[in-house]
Amino acid sequence: MKKQILTTMLLSTVLTACTIPCYAFAAETMDVAVTIADADGNLVLTQADVVVTDADRDGVLTIGDALYAAHEAYYEGGAKSGYAASMTDYGLSLDMLWGNTNGGSHGYYRNHASAMSLLDPIAEGDRITAFSYTDLAGWSDQYCYFDPDAVSAAEGEEITLTLLGAGYDEAWNPITAPVADAYIVLDGVRTSYRTDADGMATLPLTAAGTHIISAVSDTAILVPPVCVAAVNGSDIGTSTTAPVTTAATTSADGVDTGDSDLSIWLLAAMTLMGIVAIGCNKRIGCRK
Repeated sequence: MKKQILTTMLLSTVLTACTIPCYAFAAETMDVAVTIADADGNLVLTQADVVVTDADRDGVLTIGDALYAAHEAYYEGGAKSGYAASMTDYGLSLDMLWGNTNGGSHGYYRNHASAMSLLDPIAEGDRITAFSYTDLAGWSDQYCYFDPDAVSAAEGEEITLTLLGAGYDEAWNPITAPVADAYIVLDGVRTSYRTDADGMATLPLTAAGTHIISAVSDTAILVPPVCVAAVNGSDIGTSTTAPVTTAATTSADGVDTGDSDLSIWLLAAMTLMGIVAIGCNKRIGCRK
């Protein structure tokens, strides 16, 4: 009887010890591109390269993890200063984006499709876009995007983009439709180039380098779309307006996730497993 009790306790201890390090490494890192528009409608991140880790340790890499990592990397003061989320009846919801609570009025998309919650899983190379509503009365800000959202061109070459807006049909099914009469914005400067009835606009890229293309409308509030254009072999990489920070890495729930934390878990697990092995050999007569 004593041996059975001791065996049960030892097995439970081994399982617990094994679970701790496995849980810490449940999800590997992933690279995504993050775009963020602030409460003033300004682009603060444009397809920024972000390395996502499992910040909340739920074993899944999610939109919430991506936005947390983006703030940790690019927002001055890190995620604890600029990002917050909490559970609601609709799932994990965005409370603060780029340092602004905005009355909880935020939106986020994955690959230009509306997400259910911040817990939606992500995949390698995803495009994650988050924004704060600027119309806090009617929430009329329309999410829109360019097709394509990244191009390479030679100096002086003309490119054609299609601007599409997200919406819903009569049955509340998500749809997209062309956005007409929107003016193209090149590197923050409004141009005379305008989308036609099919949402298409053609413009020349006359200077070498990496350029950010967006759009504005005189008749609608658009969540600023982004197309990154690389001219003459320039790299389509990170474009940001905020400095990279070196803030300590913390999880979404405030738990430290740095290397020292993992080392402690590993050391504790290895020690515990060693004790279990010794006890097993001495007391129960386990054989290798």
